[in-house]
Amino acid sequence: MEFLLLILFSDMAYKRVMIKLSGEVLGGSDGVGADPDSVMKICKEVKAVAKTGVQVAIVVGGGNFWRFRDNKSLKIPRSSSDAIGMMATIMNARLLAEALRSIGVNAHALAPHSDDYFAMPYAPVRGKKLLDKKYVVVCGGGTGNPYFTTDTTAALRALELECDVLLKATKVDGVYDKDPKKHKGAKFYDKISYDEVLDRELQVMDLASIVLCKENSLKVHVFNLQVEGNMLATVKGKKIGSLIY
Repeated sequence: MEFLLLILFSDMAYKRVMIKLSGEVLGGSDGVGADPDSVMKICKEVKAVAKTGVQVAIVVGGGNFWRFRDNKSLKIPRSSSDAIGMMATIMNARLLAEALRSIGVNAHALAPHSDDYFAMPYAPVRGKKLLDKKYVVVCGGGTGNPYFTTDTTAALRALELECDVLLKATKVDGVYDKDPKKHKGAKFYDKISYDEVLDRELQVMDLASIVLCKENSLKVHVFNLQVEGNMLATVKGKKIGSLIY
């Protein structure tokens, strides 16, 4: 068994990865609620990565249930709205963990401000111990504070959990200078520096998260989640998507 894992690891570019998923991808074509087919499709992609022996952590958003910008008309204070959003991410984290378990993948949902009933309380030491035991760690609850996006959470958790790379799952092939769905002539970058992303204010991730990655030399690999097998190919270091470094 150890020999088999060594063979598998030889094909991998990374040993421990952080995968950033939006909440919308769990909601299917509408991006709302939880679509069983979409959830299970993602879980099978994660399982393929976990089977190689690579340690997998995930940060998931909550936009399929709640986002501040979508509910501004309610006049709810930003801090309160973000608290609701953080609860939405815990729902998604628990959903992903349970769905992964249903297909034979050991997984736990962790979140700040949790009490074990909805998710295990998050702590870097606990997360790393679970990863070492080959559990998939699904982080919900954002950073535990308002005003921070789940992109920033993904960068923070990746650093705390000592991940080799942040894998940003998107609906497009990688980083462009404009939205490729709106602009046919959008320029694609297979590699791009943190500084250029910041200077151009490219919207691939929240800019605060890019700053955090830059300051700590955490590479970001952006890939298209809608293409089957892309997640595993990215972990193998295949030349797909875009690398921010």
